[in-house]
Amino acid sequence: MRITSTSCICPVLVCLCFVQRCYGAAHHGSIKVTRNQTKHVEGETEVHHRPKRGWVWNQFFVLEEHMGPDPQYVGKLHSNSDKGDGSVKYILTGEGAGTIFIIDDTTGDIHSTKSLDREQKTHYVLHAQAIDRRTNKPLEPESEFIIKVQDINDNAPKFTDGPYIVTVPEMSEMGTSVLQVTATDADDPTYGNSARVVYSILQGQPYFSVDPKTGVIRTALHNMDREAREHYSVVIQAKDMAGQVGGLSGSTTVNITLTDVNDNPPRFPQKHYQLYVPESAQVGSAVGKIKANDADTGSNADMKYTIINGDGSGVFSISTDKETREGILSLKKPLNYEKKKSYTLNIEGANTHLDFRFSHLGPFKDVTMLKIIVGDVDEPPLFTMPSYVMEVYENAKIGTAVGTVTAQDPDTANSLVRYFVDHNTEEDRYFTIDASTGTIKTAKIFDREETPWYNITVAASEIDNPGLVSHVPVGIRILDVNDNPPELARDYDIVVCENAKPGQVIQTISATDKDNSANGARFHFSLDEGLSMNPNFTLRNNEDNTASILTRRRRYSRTIQDVYYLPVLISDGGTPPLSSSSTLTIRVCACERDGRVRTCHAEAFLSSAGLSTGALIAILLCVVILLAIVVLFVTLRRSKKEPLIISEEDVRENVVTYDDEGGGEEDTEAFDITALRNPSAAEELKYRRDIRPEVKHVPRHHPSSSLDSIDVQEFIKQRLAEADMDPSVPPYDSLQTYAYEGHRSEAGSISSLDSATTHSDQDYNYLGDWGPEFKKLAELYGEIESERTT
Repeated sequence: MRITSTSCICPVLVCLCFVQRCYGAAHHGSIKVTRNQTKHVEGETEVHHRPKRGWVWNQFFVLEEHMGPDPQYVGKLHSNSDKGDGSVKYILTGEGAGTIFIIDDTTGDIHSTKSLDREQKTHYVLHAQAIDRRTNKPLEPESEFIIKVQDINDNAPKFTDGPYIVTVPEMSEMGTSVLQVTATDADDPTYGNSARVVYSILQGQPYFSVDPKTGVIRTALHNMDREAREHYSVVIQAKDMAGQVGGLSGSTTVNITLTDVNDNPPRFPQKHYQLYVPESAQVGSAVGKIKANDADTGSNADMKYTIINGDGSGVFSISTDKETREGILSLKKPLNYEKKKSYTLNIEGANTHLDFRFSHLGPFKDVTMLKIIVGDVDEPPLFTMPSYVMEVYENAKIGTAVGTVTAQDPDTANSLVRYFVDHNTEEDRYFTIDASTGTIKTAKIFDREETPWYNITVAASEIDNPGLVSHVPVGIRILDVNDNPPELARDYDIVVCENAKPGQVIQTISATDKDNSANGARFHFSLDEGLSMNPNFTLRNNEDNTASILTRRRRYSRTIQDVYYLPVLISDGGTPPLSSSSTLTIRVCACERDGRVRTCHAEAFLSSAGLSTGALIAILLCVVILLAIVVLFVTLRRSKKEPLIISEEDVRENVVTYDDEGGGEEDTEAFDITALRNPSAAEELKYRRDIRPEVKHVPRHHPSSSLDSIDVQEFIKQRLAEADMDPSVPPYDSLQTYAYEGHRSEAGSISSLDSATTHSDQDYNYLGDWGPEFKKLAELYGEIESERTT
């Protein structure tokens, strides 16, 4: 089968089509592929020849985007068996057969019925076969061929990532790469120039350029200054067909921003500045600002301000505000207009981040001169000292002068000053001050032992301007005088053993004094000289503010005298010296050989124990509680021996109490319940207590017929004999208690034990006539009567 095509669109294709037709005619239309072959000759070794390139003629071409009114002719199928009489039928199968491509089954002409897009599908694979129209048998084997969609330039280049935003440092070298842009073309890059893209710049010259092949954007000028222009908008065009006329194009925008570098030094707008500062400005407060301008931004504009020289460098300081990049001028020392009226400062502002590539543009610092004028202000009085400390003796009379404070007006007017005490605290009321002289006096008598120090605040104001007030703290120390006699350090419990020896130290005592060490640190101990010499004990002053108590004789007896009293005189070393007398109590006790106290007299023991009234009350309370517990325990023991109290809710009138030993769980008949009944009723019921009896109905006799014939004593004896003689009785002792109702009542028994067997003849129907209040009661008794009747 021969395949012919008339879709050749260039001289090369025309030649190929011509060769295709000639080749098909010479070989009867069969599609053949020339293969590489190796020729073998008999008697010769295998020789390899250079193969000839074979041509494959199984392809058709169809133009994409065909817009004509008629179907586009693709090619023709022809079989050598076709004589032109219509006996051969051509069949086309495969991709798009019957929908996109149709074939004339008689002539073999193939047409395309739709406009094709190569960018969606580049080729179609189809199968052709010639069959006998009459027998439907194939005349030749099925042949496969391809229809390729021929590309045309119908797609413009596109920038998929645009628009672009990019930065480049200012002052960059010419030719510095900024960005590479890339445009894509959907056309066939292997056919023609439809997908060959060339880049060009439409906007942004002469600052930037673009490489026409690679799309790399570069700077086109030297030293582009951000401070002159910061933002640039560059338009890049991509055109296919290698940029020839008629090619399609696309464009994108590249926004380029120049980033800052430190290429501009700071500059003060003025070389001389003047600042007014009042002398009343507080130390540490900000008194002014100064700023140097820097055209750079960010860290490139950071700077530091310093005072490099001037007569005010010790009075003022400068710091840098990092947010505003201003120099903040602060006061280090107080100003005084009367002493100095102006200061001069040289202030330098310098960049902190330098770029040495641009050091030739420097220096990156600037200096200006600042003159500060001190303003005169009416100031409050100034005390001669920042604080005062004064002293006064305790017990001094009211009105005693303590000290004097002094203040004066620092202004040139030198106004008079008035003094007063701020009565903010209670301590301020203990002192007065002379308004003119500033002399402080006492307003009460002080006791150093109560409060040794006072703090007050003295104020001073100008008489001409009372609103200007200054304050000063004044501390007043209360000096000590020897006004407190010494006394024993504590209450001593002194014990002497009966077997004590002469000269034995039985106690060491010490003393205290409320006065300070200057008036009471040295104590002297002695016995009262006004009394006769003590024959039992003596005192020795140890010269170290202590004294020792010693025995004078051998052997003490607590039976003869159990307590001794020793008066002691204590004096201090103050001026004038003060003394006091104290009496020591010495108890006589029996001691062990090693000196340990064994026992003392009862009174002495209580005294030494030091039992207070509260302790004695607590002991007595514990004793009372113990007695109460004992009484309660005895009462409970006695109450267990008394019979159980019969509850008011118990329906029985006779209660039998019994205690049985043994029997276990299975002995359920150890107690004869018939004993609870009256003797006349129990006489007829004689059961074994270890065997459950068969209960039979016993007719009830009227009590009055048998009560008179029953002898209770005889009844009990009879029961006792039965229990002794019965061999079936369990082997344990049983205590049985019998109780019955007497027979002297003519009304008979009123016990509830037999109430279940009696019937009442009372008619309760009348309760229904009592009204709705007794309706429930009538219904209740009505039900009882009905149950009895049933």
